[in-house]
Amino acid sequence: MTYVVSDIHGNYEKFKSLLKVINLKDSDVLYVLGDVVDYGEDSIKLINDISMRYNVLPILGEHDFKAFKYLSAIDKMLREGDMPDAETLSEMTAWVADGGQKTVEDFKELDEEEREGVLDYLSDMSLYEEVEAGGKTFLLVHAGIADFDEDLDLDDCMPEDFISEPIDTARVYYKDKTIIFGHTPTYEIEGGKNGKIFHSGNNSIAIDCGAAYDEPLGCLCLETLEEYYV
Repeated sequence: MTYVVSDIHGNYEKFKSLLKVINLKDSDVLYVLGDVVDYGEDSIKLINDISMRYNVLPILGEHDFKAFKYLSAIDKMLREGDMPDAETLSEMTAWVADGGQKTVEDFKELDEEEREGVLDYLSDMSLYEEVEAGGKTFLLVHAGIADFDEDLDLDDCMPEDFISEPIDTARVYYKDKTIIFGHTPTYEIEGGKNGKIFHSGNNSIAIDCGAAYDEPLGCLCLETLEEYYV
């Protein structure tokens, strides 16, 4: 089976519970649609766990993108003693205030080899995935597709294009495939509900149920469209 989840945000215990709920097998695949890190207590522990699972595949989220950039600067500071420039330091301070503090604290506790492993994981996330399941085609992204048009080649897009502009659930992007996305908590979408996956009716499905804000972590099976919550 093929499963999708998003915006785990360092909630390692919820992630472990979810694996039990869906009974993830070696033959299954679980896609994580971005924002593995920040807000929660165990971002680094979560990365270390997921990075060891060949069938759990991450897609880049906004917080993962920022974490790679600023943790790389912190790693360089720890190794070489070089302070970030003023602009990077200002951006880093804003990121830390927006959920990154515990991520930084735990990263600093790692040795050099462990820090390298975390950075390698963050740098190797896909920007999007196209998946066939249950006779349907699904496009998996974190937030959306900036400046979308029907002739757009997704391979020409930059990372920012997938993490900066949320999907418009009132719009049909593709007639022959369904977009599944995270980033925007479903309770912030018109017609969405607290803690529930939202099917737009316009070939898009929102699966960030707000786990970062004490709502459930939602997961969807692509073959059956069965929903799971922890």
